Amino acid sequence: MKENKALRRFREVAAAPYDYLRNLKTVTGKEMIGSTCSYTPEELIIAAGAHPFRIFGESKGLSHADAHLQAYGCSMVRGMLEDGLSGSLDFIDGVVFSHACDSIQRLSDIWRLNVKSLHFDVLLPVKLDTPLAKSYFTKVIGRFKKDLEKSFSIEISESEMKKAIHVMNELRNNLIRLYTLQSQYPGFISGSDISAIVKASMVMEKQEAVDLLTHILDEAGEIKLADMPSNPKRILISGSICSHPDISRIIEGKNAVVVWDDLCSGTRYFEGLVPDDKEPLEAIASRFTSRYVCPAKHLGVEFQMENLKKLITQHKVDAVLFMFLKFCEPFSFDYPDIKKALEKMKIPFLMVEMDRHNGVDEQMRTRIDTMLEIL
Repeated sequence: MKENKALRRFREVAAAPYDYLRNLKTVTGKEMIGSTCSYTPEELIIAAGAHPFRIFGESKGLSHADAHLQAYGCSMVRGMLEDGLSGSLDFIDGVVFSHACDSIQRLSDIWRLNVKSLHFDVLLPVKLDTPLAKSYFTKVIGRFKKDLEKSFSIEISESEMKKAIHVMNELRNNLIRLYTLQSQYPGFISGSDISAIVKASMVMEKQEAVDLLTHILDEAGEIKLADMPSNPKRILISGSICSHPDISRIIEGKNAVVVWDDLCSGTRYFEGLVPDDKEPLEAIASRFTSRYVCPAKHLGVEFQMENLKKLITQHKVDAVLFMFLKFCEPFSFDYPDIKKALEKMKIPFLMVEMDRHNGVDEQMRTRIDTMLEIL
């Protein structure tokens, strides 16, 4: 896709998200509420007149965090704590901790004791596929709403919640359309640009992101097949989070394209819409209990394998690249069973462990190159 102002804006925000947020706070005066997981009910934060954003762990070093967390802990969690302790988040007003995994739960405890900001806990049910889980989650979200109201001395109206649901659904729809186009026309946009768009969408004002994405999608109507790779190999990236644009460049350098993903920093952020025919709190809860489930929650490994099989078939995937953060146990626990299932399907795959704060080293590059050359 040719360079345009909308794409350039996404790249700028993705490259310096905290600079964008500082400026946004200065201009709008809104409270900045960070989140640590895709299981955060952003609609309620927006309805409260505040601005939600994802904390990425942008700090390069980890000297402050290492005083509180062991070196073999999740690098994403350590990076988020480093941001909080080092002053990188000096503009922040509060943080939402969605208790998706053990590491996030411990981060919540440490943050509460060491970082000055409003503190919100969203206690997710462990199992998400039961009627009790849905009613429990609705109550959890209702409690979060009350916490926001108390913290900001406001009352969140149903009409404001519905407006927030509408804009978030618009954003999700546009991101789904972008991914669908990449699956239909592999390489019409680079993988690193898609990563930048998703990352920036987690940070920007949602209506701004919707408008910029609409502009990009409108221009996509002029896709020229001659400008795209010829019969590229179709890759699916699976895992927790992948923030290295190098990965996409390596893949695209071997006449291959990432046509889909199931990443926390990808489709799991925007998969599924909030129903607009239900009471807002129940509607928000129903999306979380029906969307693709993170391995930190429990539906059984069969669910993970069946979902992966569905994505492989639906998007005609030639190979799967697993990108796992080191020491991320929920994903690692599922991998042996998923590996067996892919071997039965005769789908080539590669599992790579990565550290959030290290780039792609030569060993990782060589392993990815080798898989792509075999294809």
